[in-house]
Amino acid sequence: MVELPNHHWIRADHPAERRAGLVAGPDATVLAVLDAHRGLRGPYTAAGTLLRQIVPDALTRYPDLVHRHDIEILSVAPELRAVVPASRETLTSLAVPTERTRFYSRLRTARLANGLTEFLHGYLRRLGGGPRCLLVDNLHQADPTDQELFAVLLRRADRARLCLHLATAADPPADPPGPVPFPLGAALARYAAVGPTPTLDAEPPTGDDEELARRYVWRDGVAADDPVLLGAYQRLDPARRAALHDARGDELVGTGEESLRLGAVPYHREHGSDPTKAGVASLYEALFVGLDNGFYHATVELGRRGLALVDPATQPIPWWAFITKMTTSLSALGRGEEAIELYDEARARTTDPTQQRQAAYATAMLYTRHLGADRHNQRLARAWSNIAIALTEAIEDPTERAFQSAFQRNGLALVATHDGEPDEALRLVEDGIDRLDRELDDGRHALHRSVLRHNRSMLHLGAGRFEAALADLDAVIQADPNYAEYRFDRGNLLRRMNRPIEALADYETALTLSPPFPEVYYNRGDTRLELGDAEGAEADFGYVLELDPGYVDAYLNRAGLRLAAGDLTAAAEDVAAGLRVDPGNPHLLCVRGQLELADGDPAAAERTLSAALATAPDLAAGWAARATAHYELDDVPAALADLDRALSLRDDPEMRFNRAVLRAAAGRHAEAVADLTVAGESVDDPQIRWERARSLLALGETAAADDDLRACAQADPELADQVRHLRPELLGAGR
Repeated sequence: MVELPNHHWIRADHPAERRAGLVAGPDATVLAVLDAHRGLRGPYTAAGTLLRQIVPDALTRYPDLVHRHDIEILSVAPELRAVVPASRETLTSLAVPTERTRFYSRLRTARLANGLTEFLHGYLRRLGGGPRCLLVDNLHQADPTDQELFAVLLRRADRARLCLHLATAADPPADPPGPVPFPLGAALARYAAVGPTPTLDAEPPTGDDEELARRYVWRDGVAADDPVLLGAYQRLDPARRAALHDARGDELVGTGEESLRLGAVPYHREHGSDPTKAGVASLYEALFVGLDNGFYHATVELGRRGLALVDPATQPIPWWAFITKMTTSLSALGRGEEAIELYDEARARTTDPTQQRQAAYATAMLYTRHLGADRHNQRLARAWSNIAIALTEAIEDPTERAFQSAFQRNGLALVATHDGEPDEALRLVEDGIDRLDRELDDGRHALHRSVLRHNRSMLHLGAGRFEAALADLDAVIQADPNYAEYRFDRGNLLRRMNRPIEALADYETALTLSPPFPEVYYNRGDTRLELGDAEGAEADFGYVLELDPGYVDAYLNRAGLRLAAGDLTAAAEDVAAGLRVDPGNPHLLCVRGQLELADGDPAAAERTLSAALATAPDLAAGWAARATAHYELDDVPAALADLDRALSLRDDPEMRFNRAVLRAAAGRHAEAVADLTVAGESVDDPQIRWERARSLLALGETAAADDDLRACAQADPELADQVRHLRPELLGAGR
C-alpha cells in the first residue's frame, strides 16, 4: 500500500522558525508557498494568491472546471475577472450600493470554502502526477475566511492529491467571536500532525534604521514579530515613516490589484501622511467591498479602524458608514448585542434624520430577529420600526420617499409576522409592492422589488395559499434567474404541493447556481427518498455530511435508510456520530432503540426509547418502537398502551396492523377488525385480510371472513396453503 503524505502543523512564534519548519522536507511536490496574513490582502489572502497562480493554467487546460467554479474563484480573487467571465450574476451581485437591500448569509463563506476545495481537487485530479503540497505561513493572523477554508481543506482533502503544511504561532489560533461552523484550531488538532520546528540561530537583519524600516514597511505590516525590523521602524522619524508608507501605498495602488485594497493599501494609508483623509477614504472603500461580499469579520475590523480615525462632525458620511456596515456585519455574524451597543452610542451623537431612521430600522431588526431568542422583543421592534416609518414620511424627494416607505414597511411586516399578525404583514408588503409599481416606473430598485415579492410568497405559503405563493416565486425567478435561494424555496413549495418531480428539477437547478449548498442536497435527498430512489437519497445525505459534518438531520435520515437496508453497523455509526453533535436528540435515540431491538436487546431499547419520549412525547415512531420493546419483554398491556399513543399522534397502517395483532391475541377481536379495516383502506396487503379473517371467524362472522380468505388465497400462494388448513372446504368449493 502506498503511504500517503500527512498534513503537518508547524507551531513557532518566531517567523524564521516557522518558515524553516515549512520548507523542511515536504513529502510531496510543492504546489504553492503562501502567506495567509490578512494584512496583505484581507479576506482570502492565501486562497486568492493560490488561485491567481493556478487558475490561468486551469483555464487553459480545463476551462469547464473553471467555469463550474467561477463564483468561488471571482469571490476570492477578483483580479481574475479579466480572464474568467462571471456567468451567474444575480440582482444581489449587480445592485449598485444605493439599491443594496439584501446581503449574503454568513454561511456563504462556508459554501465558498467547500467549492474551492472541490475546484482544487478537480484541478489536481486532472493534473495527475501524485500529491501536491501547500505551504502556508501566518495562519494565526489570517482572516476568518482563510482560516475557515483551511479547516475545510484539512477535513476534506484527498491526501492522494493534496497535503497541507500549515504554520501558526505556538498557541493554537483563536476562533473569531460568534458562531464558527468550521474552527481552524480544532481542525489542526484533529487532522494534522505537529511537525518538528527547527531551533535557529539566525543572523538578525543588518542595515541602518532607514533601510531596516523600509524593509519593515515593504513587508506591508506583517513583520511585527521581527523585533529588529520593528525596532528600526519605531525609531525612525514619524514624518519619514509616513513617507515610506505613502510610497509603498502608491506602489501597491499602481498594480491595479483589487484585493490589495482590502489589506495592505488601507494599512499604508492609515499610517501615511494623511490618515484622516486618505486613510479614512481607503478604509471606507474596503468597507463596502467587504460587506457586499459577505466578508463580515473583515468589515467589522475595517469599521473599527475607520472609527478610530474619522471625525463625526466633519466626516459624517464615512463615520455613519463605518457604524452601519459594522452593525450589519455584527448582526449577520450572530453578534447582535455588539450592534445594539454601537447604535446606542451612535444615536447619542447624531441628529441627522437619515441616520436616525436607519438606526431605528436596524434596531427593530435586531429585536425581532438578530438578537438571541431570549432577547427578542416584538413590542420594542414595532416601536423602533414605527419611528423609522415616521422619519421616512419626512423625506422631501417623492421617489426616495416611495422607496423608503416600501422598505420600512417591509421591515414592519417582518415584525408583524414574528408577532403573530400575518394578515397585517401581508397588507404591509402588498402596500409596498403597489407603491413601488405606482411611483417608481423606471425599473429602479429591481432587487428590492424581488425581495418584496419573495416575502409575499412566504406569507402566502404560511397561510396555505400555495398557488399564490407559487405565482410570486415564478415572478422573482424570472426577474432573478441565477439566485439559487429562490429555486430552493420554489422546490420546497412544490414538494408541499405534491409535485416532487418539479421540486427535484428546481433543486438541481439551484445546485448549478451556487457553491455547494448543504440544504439543497439534503432536500433533494428527501425528495429522492419520496420518489423511491433510496440509493440516490443516501448519496445526497452522505454528501451533506461531507460538506457539513454537523448536519444532524442528514445523520438521522441516512441512519434510517441504512437500518431499513439491514446495514445495522453503518446505521449505528451514523446514530453515534449524530449524537456526538446533538446529545439527547430524540429522533436519533429512536433509531438507536430500533437498532437495539434489531440486535435482540429489548430491555436496552426500552430504556433508550423511554429517554427519547421523555423529551419528545409527540414522537409517534418512538411510541411504536417502544411498543415492540414492551411486546418482546412480554408486557402486552404496555405495548398496547404505546400503540394507542402512537396512533393518537399519527394514523399509520403498520401501527394499526400491529395493534390489531395484539388486540386479537388479547381476545379483543372486534377492535382488531376495526383496526385492520382502517389499515386495509390505505394498504392493499393480503396479510391484513388474513388477520382480519381470523378475527372475523372468532366473532362468528363466517361470510365476511370467507371473502377475505378467498382474496388471500388468490393474492398469495403461501396464504392459500394456510387458508386450506384453516377452511379446507372453502377452496374446495371454489374449484
